[in-house]
Amino acid sequence: MDIRKRKSCFLACLVMATSLVSARPASAAGDPPAKNYDICVYGGTAAGVIAAYTAKKMGKTVLLVEPGKHLGGMTSGGLGMTDIGNKFAVTGLSRDFYRRVGQHYGRFEQWTFEPHVAENILREYIAKANVPVLYGYRIIKANNKQGTIRSITLEKSTDIPSSATNTITAKMFIDCSYEGDLMAKAGVSYTVGREANSQYNETYNGVQLMDKHQFPDGIDPYKTPGNPASGLLWGISGEKLDANGTGDKKLQAYNFRMCLTSDPANRITIAKPANYDPEKYELIARVQAVKPWQQLEEGLNFNHMPNHKTDINNNGYFSSDMIGMNYDYPEASYKKRKEIIKAHEDYTKGLLYYIGNDPKVPQHIRTEMQRWGYPKDEYTDNGNWSFQLYIREARRMVGAYVMTQANCEGGEVVKDGIGMAAYTMDSHNCQRVVVNGMVKNEGDVQIGGFGPYPIAYRSLIPKASDCKNLLVPVCLSATHIAYGSIRMEPVFMVLGQSAAVAAAMAITDKKAIQDINVTALQQKLKEDPLMNGATAEVLVDDADKTGITTTGHWETAKKRGYGSSITYSDGSAGSHIQLTPQIKHNGRYTVYYHNTGWKDKAQEVVFTIPYAGGQKTLPQSLTEHEGEWISLGTYDFKSGAAYPLTISLPNGASGVIVADALLWVPEISN
Repeated sequence: MDIRKRKSCFLACLVMATSLVSARPASAAGDPPAKNYDICVYGGTAAGVIAAYTAKKMGKTVLLVEPGKHLGGMTSGGLGMTDIGNKFAVTGLSRDFYRRVGQHYGRFEQWTFEPHVAENILREYIAKANVPVLYGYRIIKANNKQGTIRSITLEKSTDIPSSATNTITAKMFIDCSYEGDLMAKAGVSYTVGREANSQYNETYNGVQLMDKHQFPDGIDPYKTPGNPASGLLWGISGEKLDANGTGDKKLQAYNFRMCLTSDPANRITIAKPANYDPEKYELIARVQAVKPWQQLEEGLNFNHMPNHKTDINNNGYFSSDMIGMNYDYPEASYKKRKEIIKAHEDYTKGLLYYIGNDPKVPQHIRTEMQRWGYPKDEYTDNGNWSFQLYIREARRMVGAYVMTQANCEGGEVVKDGIGMAAYTMDSHNCQRVVVNGMVKNEGDVQIGGFGPYPIAYRSLIPKASDCKNLLVPVCLSATHIAYGSIRMEPVFMVLGQSAAVAAAMAITDKKAIQDINVTALQQKLKEDPLMNGATAEVLVDDADKTGITTTGHWETAKKRGYGSSITYSDGSAGSHIQLTPQIKHNGRYTVYYHNTGWKDKAQEVVFTIPYAGGQKTLPQSLTEHEGEWISLGTYDFKSGAAYPLTISLPNGASGVIVADALLWVPEISN
């Protein structure tokens, strides 16, 4: 099926799904049709949506509880610039989500998107599986008796018409909230903050005074420069800085990922907030006086989305991160959390107004900022502002296994992996303090250089003594610095799917979640990635070495490209490589080549593609779509036959031949 037909089919399904959901809108969702379920998923984040969809596809009755009015969490809340690390780690329904986003925009996959597009696609999953969603309720109690949650009690959290409280019973529970509220109410062990390096023999945990997103030397922290008695400027802590590696209860900063638009027809002017206080942004002025921004992007990380929109993130020494203002959030009451969220919203809107209007900001920066405004077609029921604060880290379970820095860097490799992570060990700043009379940020860590690594099933489950029927795929068991690598939306979706399959298996086998057959779980995720029984796609990755033969001089570069390595040749005369898929099911497959970048890479290569009943030689330009999959056409293949695909240079051409990964994607009606 060509991309136009796929897009047409997808849009038709999306219209149908949207109509199904709109027939039961969040504002009138009311109470659920039942009180007892096989599986209850708490938290309508992207992970929660995928978990609920998976549970239903596994033949279980399921309820998704969402305290707010929207589905998707950060995926639909403004984080349109997907933090991936390595696409190899994105599997199953998580990968399917980004394929569906791609279909919306007329592409195979798409990793940047508008908020409303993400939410519509996530709502489509719910509608297609006919999953009941209880909007506007939040947990106030979990009835955990002898390590088994019998029920949870919910209270009304929004203006959605419904009863004041609701009690839901289920055989299995999955906590997909960013805060880990169900986990905490159930009495499961957890932690908040940063461990000392010594606790798990780590290097980058605890206090870390580094140079990323840092103030230049010499910036005075006091209201009256040079006078400590005048007090500190807003946002600076008076606490003494502890030694590097010291543990504490501080959290990496939260922020809003801002969706703005430069389209005049869709733009709402950024107005002065009601409680605007320019003194909060005085540190920007102090740095501007000695090192002025040359462009707006020095203060705000502009990631450009489709249709003239943005996903703006924190950037630099003083930006959208509200450093040090979130410490109370994980354990706060719902009322206090609402106040913290509102404070972040006021701060962020004030920041945008300050940059666009304050005379202390260079005129050319103000002019550039004024090109942007709130989009009329996003968050239409929330004043065109995101409904989701970026809760980068809150509670973290201390479960059956704790993921650490050693897992990220490959020093310890688990055998019960049910998903992968691939992002750098990433923490935003945790505090703003005075060091040697100067203002400094502390806590920013960005350490990478490692390939995708497995996440233990045991890190999703509590200790058996704590609870036997709860899975926690978002606030999973990991140290602060390991969680900084794992905590990405695509990974949360992968783990949500894995948790739901595990929960369904536990019900079917009448076992505690600690006692399920993890090998069977791994096999199910591999063989039925879309949870619909359809044929799985076939990947040939250079790191596997299975079914790969080479002629000429070839080398392997580790930790690059798709997966953990790429294989490449200098293109000397006669050099070529053959990659053979293991086709287990007859059918039509579209073949894709991963167009990985590399120095001196050939601008054109030749693919020789055998298929059932024939062979095609296809010259292919590699000058565009770097880092993406390129379609090589759709062909028939038969089970058990060998189809060695050859990559070579055209006659007389030169350049490096790159063989990273090939993909055979079956035509699927899903």
